[in-house]
Amino acid sequence: MKSSSRLVVTFWLALAATTSLTAPSRAGDATSARINELSRAGKIAEAIPLAKAQLDSLERKFGPNNRDVAAALNNLAQLYGSQGRDAEAEPMLKRALAILDKTSGLDSVDAAPMLNNLAALYQRQERFADAEPLFKRALSIREKSLPAGHPDLGQSLNNLATLYEKQGNHDQSEPLFKRALAIYEKVGGPEHPAVATLLNNIGQVDKVQGRYAEAEPLIKRSLAIREKVLGRDHADVARSLNNLADLYERQGRLEDAEPLYQRAVTIRQSALGPDHPDLAISSNNLASLYQSEGRTADALPIVEGTIANGRAQLRVALPVLYASKPQLLPAEKALDDALNVVQRGTQSSAASAVNKLAVRLAAGTDRLAQLVRRDQDLASETEMLDKSLLAAVSKDRTRRDPAAEQRSRQRLSAIATERAGLQKTFAGEFPDYAALSNPLPMTAKEIQALLSDNEAMVLFSVNEKDTYVFAITREGVDWKPIALGAEALSQKVAAFRRGLDINKANDGAGKNGLFDLALANELYTTLLGPVDTLVKDKRSLLVAPSGALTALPFHLLVTEKPSAAIPETFAGYRDAAWLLKRQAISVLPAASSLKASRLFARKEESTKPMTGFGDPLFNPLQGGAGDSRTTRQASRALVTSAYTDFWQGAGVDRMRLSSALPQLPDTADELNAVAKDLGVSDSDIHLGTDASETTVKRANLADYSIVYFATHGLVAGDVKGVAEPSLVLSIPKQPTDFDDGLLTSSEVAQLKLNADWVVLSACNTIAGDKPGAEALSGLARSFFYAGARALLVSHWSVDSEAATRLTTATFDRLKADPKLGRAEALRQAMLAYLNDTASPRNAYPAFWAPFALIGEGAVR
Repeated sequence: MKSSSRLVVTFWLALAATTSLTAPSRAGDATSARINELSRAGKIAEAIPLAKAQLDSLERKFGPNNRDVAAALNNLAQLYGSQGRDAEAEPMLKRALAILDKTSGLDSVDAAPMLNNLAALYQRQERFADAEPLFKRALSIREKSLPAGHPDLGQSLNNLATLYEKQGNHDQSEPLFKRALAIYEKVGGPEHPAVATLLNNIGQVDKVQGRYAEAEPLIKRSLAIREKVLGRDHADVARSLNNLADLYERQGRLEDAEPLYQRAVTIRQSALGPDHPDLAISSNNLASLYQSEGRTADALPIVEGTIANGRAQLRVALPVLYASKPQLLPAEKALDDALNVVQRGTQSSAASAVNKLAVRLAAGTDRLAQLVRRDQDLASETEMLDKSLLAAVSKDRTRRDPAAEQRSRQRLSAIATERAGLQKTFAGEFPDYAALSNPLPMTAKEIQALLSDNEAMVLFSVNEKDTYVFAITREGVDWKPIALGAEALSQKVAAFRRGLDINKANDGAGKNGLFDLALANELYTTLLGPVDTLVKDKRSLLVAPSGALTALPFHLLVTEKPSAAIPETFAGYRDAAWLLKRQAISVLPAASSLKASRLFARKEESTKPMTGFGDPLFNPLQGGAGDSRTTRQASRALVTSAYTDFWQGAGVDRMRLSSALPQLPDTADELNAVAKDLGVSDSDIHLGTDASETTVKRANLADYSIVYFATHGLVAGDVKGVAEPSLVLSIPKQPTDFDDGLLTSSEVAQLKLNADWVVLSACNTIAGDKPGAEALSGLARSFFYAGARALLVSHWSVDSEAATRLTTATFDRLKADPKLGRAEALRQAMLAYLNDTASPRNAYPAFWAPFALIGEGAVR
């Protein structure tokens, strides 16, 4: 039984992977040929009914687990993908791969098209880490199975190159594109559609690197081939038009670019339909061009259309909406439309976790809330199992574990059945749940209603070329553009943070690398200056950052120009006009987080004040934690350069790692002091060997208002091979999957909390999952999902003595005035540390300012 692959060139977005339809060997050549012909002609709506009928016929004839059924699933999935219906395409491709894996294995050449197609889907969704191993596996299979000049090998080279190019890896992409071009020119001739795709791709590489003179003839030749071979109204022609117009726009040739963008819009409207993502790309490009020409009146209706269908791009919509007020659009409408786009376009993983918590809180009844949590947990488990299976199919068969994969598939099947039952329950018993689970973005008035008289909210949208700041109080609203884009802000935030390394702050003798007050003032003027009149007199400032700004400790902005960028001594930092001196600051993962914490606040209260975990035992061979009190000055972090010695094979050598972890005996003092303030029972404070994963996982954490961890924190990237951020607890003598000493973010997400506050008195707990990742993810995301309303987290490696002092002082102030609010209590604790003249270094921000309040900082 043979199946022949027939190449269909599909070019997603500006750059993407080519994808294949596969002819089922027993489906009838005429039907397969017709589906392929319609697909090549861009007549997807006509091809889909034929592909559905073919799939149904094959399933009836041969059963569900047949190779030809897999090929038919692949074909239908690709057609759905051509219409932007990835949610329907993805499960079909996974099922096709599972069938092929079971019947003939994934080492055969038949598997390569399906691996490519699933990878291409992930690439369209910018899930590059998921796509890369699949593309590589498909290329490896074809290199082993096909002659060097086979066109399918050229397809795989193009696919992997496209992935690299989308990530800006030009040195890796360009040689692969050129190898693929040579193959297609040899086997298909100079006018093959795949040649057009490769010419276009190489032109794109030249274009984005500013080599315009080299790029233009390549893209023009691609356009000419596509018009001749595919027809002037084919969707791939629109891709070449779009790319050539973009080249002209980069050169300032706006008059040349405009008709090309207009024609691309017309083609895509006709060929792909009104809701296709490719049409949205062309529409946004045309609107952006109009705005560049000062034609806001022409750009506005296009932008309003993209907002209506959820396809607006921040880089386009915000400038157009800002320029439209008030002549073309009422100021209130322009602001609400802008907030709509920002809330849809800047959804971080932490914000997503808060939204899931909000859905559970809004569910109200115990039964619905429990069902929602169960459905969300099952969805998270599905995602993890999917990732493990994807990792498996990208490996050689000799490196796979068939039994484990089968268990995963059986579990996925069971989850699908259970979730289907839950959806029926939601539809039957809770008809309002669908609207509840998909909340609409908030308007300015809705946000204002959630704020108190003493609060201001500042929301940022960081885009490629510019940034927008929105300020909202109960009395007024304002928004302004900032002439700094993502890359420039990222560089400034990185420079700002370089002065916050406590290892460089031993004394004030050397100024190299110390905190730059002038830069802190420059960032204040840039980011908050445009809206300062509205927000400066409010006692509480709520900040919803995006992009690089999630890594910026806003409380360390300086509101007045300093006399010196770096003071002569540490004590000189005490007089700086820190923003913290003016306002208490809370950080929100997103604007929607405010609604989650206030509109859907918990109705039930926790029954116990606090539970805490600290002073864990890192070396199980020691007699107990805290035997030596000589490490009170330890940082709650490790030194990155020392990690390479702690690995055996793919996993961490916890015994060697534990020997490098300094004990933290002062964390016991910290927890005991806070516990005394709050009247906490001794049995609720877990120290030494009792501060373990086992204790955490078996505790009824939902009973506690505060859940407190005082230990080392590891962020991914700190330790080679730690795939996710973790809190280090007592390391057992015999590690198990249940308790290996590292409470990872995925394990945190499985906890059941009902906490007003989770305190992570560790290092770097605000950081992203890996270098360059968004901050406020990882541990923060998982604790929000588990049920926390607010987190106390750290921006950098924390001095242990300072951490103890700051957290204890924060809770002292809350005990003295329970109505103070968490953000204000933290502010007062920081200021007290700053103003303590007992040591000059107390004034240095690396010591007194590591913590940030994420989430609800007020008393509600």
